[in-house]
Amino acid sequence: MNAPYDGDRGQGAADSGYPDGPLPGPGQVPPQPPADMYLQDAYDQDPFRARDLAAQDPVAEALYDRAAHPPPAPGTYQPQQPLYSQPSAPQYAPDPRVWAQTPAPEPEGPTRHLPYGDDARTTQFVGVDDLVTQAGEERHEPDAFAHLFRDQQQSGPAPTGQPSVPGPAHAPTPGPGRPAHEEPAPAPTPAPAAKKGGRASGLLKSSAVMAAGTMVSRLTGFIRSAMIVSALGLALLGDAFQVAYQLPTMIYILTVGGGLNSVFVPQLVRAMKDDDDGGEAYANRLLTLVMVILGLLTALAMFAAPLLVRALSVGVANNAAANETAITFTRYFLPSIFFMGVHVVMGQILNARGRFGAMMWTPVLNNVVIIVTLGAFLWVYGSAADSGMTVENIPPEGERLLGIGILLGLVVQALAMIPYLRETGFRLRLRFDWKGHGLGKAAMLAKWTILFVLANQAGALVVTQLATSAGIDSAAKGTGFASYANAQLIWGLPQAIITVSLMAALLPRISRSAAEDDTGAVRDDISQGLRTTAVAIVPIAFGFVALGIPMCTLIFGSSGTGAATNMGFMLMAFGLGLIPYSVQYVVLRAFYAYEDTRTPFYNTVIVAAVNASASAVCFFVIPARWAVVGMAASYGLAYMIGVGVAWRRLKKRLGGDLDGSKVMRTYARLSIASLPAALLSGAACYGISRTLGQGVGGSMLALVGGGIVLLGVFYVAARRMRIEELNSMVGMVRGRLGR
Repeated sequence: MNAPYDGDRGQGAADSGYPDGPLPGPGQVPPQPPADMYLQDAYDQDPFRARDLAAQDPVAEALYDRAAHPPPAPGTYQPQQPLYSQPSAPQYAPDPRVWAQTPAPEPEGPTRHLPYGDDARTTQFVGVDDLVTQAGEERHEPDAFAHLFRDQQQSGPAPTGQPSVPGPAHAPTPGPGRPAHEEPAPAPTPAPAAKKGGRASGLLKSSAVMAAGTMVSRLTGFIRSAMIVSALGLALLGDAFQVAYQLPTMIYILTVGGGLNSVFVPQLVRAMKDDDDGGEAYANRLLTLVMVILGLLTALAMFAAPLLVRALSVGVANNAAANETAITFTRYFLPSIFFMGVHVVMGQILNARGRFGAMMWTPVLNNVVIIVTLGAFLWVYGSAADSGMTVENIPPEGERLLGIGILLGLVVQALAMIPYLRETGFRLRLRFDWKGHGLGKAAMLAKWTILFVLANQAGALVVTQLATSAGIDSAAKGTGFASYANAQLIWGLPQAIITVSLMAALLPRISRSAAEDDTGAVRDDISQGLRTTAVAIVPIAFGFVALGIPMCTLIFGSSGTGAATNMGFMLMAFGLGLIPYSVQYVVLRAFYAYEDTRTPFYNTVIVAAVNASASAVCFFVIPARWAVVGMAASYGLAYMIGVGVAWRRLKKRLGGDLDGSKVMRTYARLSIASLPAALLSGAACYGISRTLGQGVGGSMLALVGGGIVLLGVFYVAARRMRIEELNSMVGMVRGRLGR
C-alpha cells in the first residue's frame, strides 16, 4: 500500500521542532511550524491587511485585465480622503430640452484617480443623448482623395474631420522611463462597427455627401449659363463669347492642369508624411513654380490671342467683327489661367491635409460673382432677343463689364482658399529653390496624363472648329458651338452628380484591393459601381431623349424658342450616349487603382479619334442645320467604342472575369423598363407643348408632366421586373425617410 510521505519527521526531533520535538517549558515561546511552500506567499498581497481600497481583490484578479487597466502607483492614493468628491455646482441652469445631462468632470486633486487606474482628465463622460445621437451617425473617411492616404492608415493620424467614437481613455501610471508629469496618451480609437444595409447602401450614403456640394455648384453653373445665353444669344455673338470663354480652361489643362491632379497630389501627401516640416516647404515650392509658369504663359497668350482664336475656330476668325469681339473677350479672360492654377494648387494642398470643403464650395463663389455681373449686364442692356445685340453692335462698355466681371469671379475663387490654408497652419511663402527637391521627377511621372489630356483636347478642338463653322453656314439660330456646349453641360450633370460622386466613394476600396492584388474584390467593386450607377443613369439617358426640348426651352428660352428648340435636339442626340460615357468612367477607375495611366491614354486616343472622324463625316454629309446634332450623337458613339476596348483590356487584367453577364443583364433590364417610359413621357410632353405652347409656363408643365410619366412608368416596370439594384436604392431611401 501507498503510505504518506514521512521522511521529515526525524528532523523535527533533532531540531526541537514542532510537533515531533519536546514540548516547550514554562515561559518558553512555542516553536513555529515550518513554512509551507504552498502557503507562504498566499497573503503577502492581501488588500485588507494593507487597507488599500484601490487594490485588486485576489479572487477577482484573474478575471480582470490589469495590463489594460493598471492600478495607480504606490503612494498616489490617500485613503484618509474620500474616494469621490461632490462636484461643483453647474455654472448654468440645466437645459430642460435635454433629459440626460452630461456629468461634470471630477475636481482637481488626488481624488481624480478613479478605480482601476482611470484618470478623469482623459476619461470621456457622455450622456444618453450623446450615445443615441452618435449611434445613428455615419462614420466614414472623407471619400475624395482618400486613396492618397492609404500609406498613412497604419501609422499616421486619422484625417481631419473623421468622427471619433467616444470611449474611456486609460492613462498608464508613471514608471521607469516615463516621467510622472507626462500627459497620458489616450487609447487608440476603435474602428466603427459595420452598418446594416449592405455595401451598396453605405456607398450610396457616402457618395450623397459629396453629391450635395457638386449639385450646388452645378445648379449655380446652370443659372450662369442660362444668363449668358439670355444676354448674348445663340448666334455668332454667343459662339464668339463661348470660344473666348473656353480658351483659358483649354490652355490651362493642356499645360499644367493634368499633371497637378494626377502626380503632384500624391507627391504632396508623401512630402507631408516624410518631411520634417509636414511638407510645407515642398508645397510652397510647387505653388511658386506653378505661379511662375502660369504667369509667363498668361503673358505669352495675351500676345498670341489672335492666333489662339483662329486655332480654336476658323469660322469665327474669318468674320472680322466676330474675330475682334472674340479677341477682346479672350484678352480679358486669359489672366484666369493664372488664378485657375493657384486655386487648384491651394486646393490640393488642403486635400493633402484632409480638408475637402474648400475645393467643393469655392467654385460656387465664382458662379455667384459671374451671375451678379450678368445680372448687371441684363439690367443695362436687356436680353439679346430684346436688344438685338450682335458682334457688329456690342458696345465696348458691355465687353468690358463682362470681361472684368468674369475674370473677377476666378480671382475671388482663388483668394478664398487663403483663409482655409491659414486655418490649417500652412504659411504661404515664395520659394525658388526648386532644384533637387523632387519636382522634376514628379513632372516626368505626369507624361502619360499630359498625353491623355492632349488627346482629349485634340478631339475637342476638331469638334469646336466644325461646330462653329456649321453654325455660321446655317441660317438658323442655335445650331452652332454655343448650343452644343450648353447642351453638353446639361447632359453631363447626372454624370458629375451620380457617377463621379459614387466612384469617389468607391475608389479608396478599389485602390486597397488592387494594392493587395485581390482581383476578385476589384471585380466585385467595379461590378457594384456599374450596376448602382445604372439605376439612375439609364432612365435619365432615356429621359433626355423624351424631355430634351422642354428642358432647353425652359432654361434657355429667353434666347428665342427656335434657338432653344434646336439646342433641345442636340440634347436628345447626346441622350443615350450618357450610358457608355458613365460606363467608361467607372471602368477607367480600375486602371487608375492599379496606377496604370498608359491604358487610359490609349483608350482616350481611340475615343478622340472616333469622335473627330464621325463629327467630320456629319459636317460634310449632313445639312448644316443638323450637322451639330449629328456631332452630339457622334460623342456617344465614340464612347461606346471606347467602352468596348477598355472592357476587354480590364477583363484581361482581372484574369478573364469581369462579372459581365450580371452587369449586362442589369443594363438590359433597366433599358427595357426605360423604353416604354420614354415613349409615353415623350408623347405626354408633345401633347402638353402643342396645347400650351413652348413658353415658360408650357415648358414647365410639359417637363413636369413628362417627368412624372417617365418616373412612374419606369418605377412600375422595374419593380415588376424585380431589379435588385432598384430595390436596394428604394429600401435605402425609405429607411432614411423612416418609412
